[in-house]
Amino acid sequence: MRSAPTILHLDMDAFFASAEQASKPSLRGKAVVVGGLGPRGVVATASYEARVFGVHSAMPMAQARRLAPNAAYLVPRFAFYRLISEQVMGLLRELSPLVEPLSLDEAFVDLEAGGTAWDEASARLAGGKLRADIRAVTGLTGSVGLAASKMLAKIASEQAKPDGLVVIEPGTERAMLGPLSVRTLPGVGPATGDHLRRAGITTVGEIVEAGEDELVRLLGKAHGHGLYAMALARDERPVVAEREAKSVSVEDTYDVDIHDRTRVGLEVQRLADRCVRRLRGAGLSGRTIVLKVRRYDFSTLTRSETLRGPTDDPAVVREAAARLLDSVDTTGGVRLLGVGVSGLADYTQEDLFAQAAGEHADAAAVEEAEAAPEVEPEVPVERRWPSGHDVRHAEYGHGWVQGSGLGRVTVRFETPDSRPGRVRTFRVDDPELEPADPLPLVARSVEAGGGPGGGVPV
Repeated sequence: MRSAPTILHLDMDAFFASAEQASKPSLRGKAVVVGGLGPRGVVATASYEARVFGVHSAMPMAQARRLAPNAAYLVPRFAFYRLISEQVMGLLRELSPLVEPLSLDEAFVDLEAGGTAWDEASARLAGGKLRADIRAVTGLTGSVGLAASKMLAKIASEQAKPDGLVVIEPGTERAMLGPLSVRTLPGVGPATGDHLRRAGITTVGEIVEAGEDELVRLLGKAHGHGLYAMALARDERPVVAEREAKSVSVEDTYDVDIHDRTRVGLEVQRLADRCVRRLRGAGLSGRTIVLKVRRYDFSTLTRSETLRGPTDDPAVVREAAARLLDSVDTTGGVRLLGVGVSGLADYTQEDLFAQAAGEHADAAAVEEAEAAPEVEPEVPVERRWPSGHDVRHAEYGHGWVQGSGLGRVTVRFETPDSRPGRVRTFRVDDPELEPADPLPLVARSVEAGGGPGGGVPV
């Protein structure tokens, strides 16, 4: 491990929600929740104002609505977030050729490789300049961690949230890690955390006290050795530029085998949603859905289904995973389940692959209408107006959808650099109302008005 804190980890603050606040003046300083708004929707990101009410990412959207009924609930605009992400990643590449993106809003940077930093003082200077540049270019804020390893830099950025910078000085790592929860370490999820807690191990320091042999006994050879090394602050992983993922997957191992087939199905649906969140976080889509099942006897079955093109639609992935599960015998119990997506691409073809009932128009019906445009369909396809998405009206200009239903759509007309706008309601088939592309953000200093949004065009 290096002797200077020259590995930087950047994590944008409440990225999706902050981007929405920056582009919508009426939402600045207010609770904003971004995620799926359907019956099985989950929270992707909550603004800090929403977190006060206990809302957090991965929470079921129904629960979030109970906790914060007056928050603004918006459907993600991933194309918009990718544009902002590209600006941020461009700033990181100015610091070093070694930039390892983890998602749209998170990345490691090797400052030493870029000649940008060589000791603590120069690293602090680079981190402070990066935060200022991000604010100047996007109007958003990011938290920066600096340390001698990737693991510690990520822990430091978490401690820096929101909108801060934390440096872990070489030589202080063990003392800093000791009192922290075991869940702080990479790879320690709820299941492993509970397993360690039952063994009386709740802090990183207690992992060290237990010793490597005990960790191997509790968690197995690979996981035990790895976790013990991390507890000792050992992490030699290099920053790898532009990692190209071949697949995105999630899996859970259960302490007690699951025998109930309904419970197995629910777990697969939950894993599918988690997989899509990770897929979207990386700005990707995929065409092959993979289900992994490890049974009570440790036999592992893998099933896959290839769609006609890439998707990042959670309903499509859930339905494909459910179909794959139908072909697997879970009699006797299941100890591990996993859902993955491969055949990755950086675009989607939702119109071709909308397989979830009620989510999109039937593709065959659309093809038939296009083949015979002179024949008016008996049941016209109603335009969808996702909450939070951009629209333009021939008379009132640019706005965004506040909500829709019962044949009506409510729009607030405002732009990133305007004052909070007025709200108007239209028929969903109003010919003067059309979907629109997002407008560019404008940077806005905290002194001039606080929070994301307004002043210098991006």
